[in-house]
Parts: sequence; structure tokens; C-alpha cells
Amino acid sequence: MNLTVVTGNVNKAREVASFFSGLLEVTHIPLDCPERRDNDVAKIAAGKAEYAYRELNTLLITDDTAFSIDALRGFPGPYAAYVLDTLGNTGILKLMEGIPNRTAGFTTAIAFTDGGSVRVFTGSIRGLLTTEPRGTNGFGYDPIFQLEDGRTLAELTLEEKSGLSHRARALAAFRDWFLTEYGLSRDTNG
Repeated sequence: MNLTVVTGNVNKAREVASFFSGLLEVTHIPLDCPERRDNDVAKIAAGKAEYAYRELNTLLITDDTAFSIDALRGFPGPYAAYVLDTLGNTGILKLMEGIPNRTAGFTTAIAFTDGGSVRVFTGSIRGLLTTEPRGTNGFGYDPIFQLEDGRTLAELTLEEKSGLSHRARALAAFRDWFLTEYGLSRDTNG
């Protein structure tokens, strides 16, 4: 069975394909979906899924991610991509200079539709902001987000990240529902 992941971010598409490796064939379509402004990533992802389905008429998922820094009262939240584009990781670390509370978290919402209703699945992780970027893997905020084991997301391999990230947790919830809903088993491929 084929699942289409709709995102302009090739790195996200790579993570989704890695997550479903051996289970589903994943096709990436970099459709530019309008994003509603909302503080709820689930609503943003659902809106993208509705739009993408009208354009593509195929089984698909979209996503949206919030990156929330506790000391900044949840900033940048669902505006994480815009803030990354304008400030970058260096700018975020500059904002955090001298602030002892380094806790932060990611929440990803995966929205699925087959043309009927849209179902949304979420996953979250918590960690700490580093004081400087570390690691060469991953993308976005990965080099400045440290897990409990002391490594940043950018210090993980794609396979490791695909097993424990916020996106992986949302994808796992989606996968479990999808396999049951569509009568597939974990050893199904294609």
C-alpha cells in the first residue's frame, strides 16, 4: 500500500519514509499547502491535509510541529519554522543567554485523510536547549535540542531519531491506527 507524505521539507519526508521502511511505500509530494494561523498544531496539520487531498485526491498525511521553550512562555510554538528561518538556532541561543531554565519540547501533529474525515495523531518529547549547536545529522532545531541521554537530536542517526522523536511518536500512533483500520499487518510492504 502507498502512503503519500505532503511536505515541502525533504528532511521530514525522509524521516517518514525511514519510519515506515518495510511496512508501507512512502511517496513524497512537495505540495505547498496554505497554513492557517493557529496556536494548535493539530488544527494546522488538519487544514493542510484537507487542502492537499482536494489537490491530489490520494491517501495522504501532512504534519505540523511546534517547538516550545518554557522560559520564553512557549515561544516559538507553532511558528517554529518562521522563527528558524528568521532567527536560526544562533538567534534562539542568543535569546536564551543567561537564562537558567533550558527546558523545551516538540509536539508534532500528523494529519491523515483518505478523502473522508481527517484524523490527527500527536507526539511530544521534552528536553533541554544546549548552549551551542552539536551534531551534523537532522535538521531545524535538532542541533540545539538535547535529550535525557545527553545527545542532541542532531547527534542521532536517522534510524535512532525515527524511533524516539516527537514525529516518531505521532507516526507510531498513526501507524497503529492505520494498520488496524486498513487491515494490514506489521510485516506488510506495499
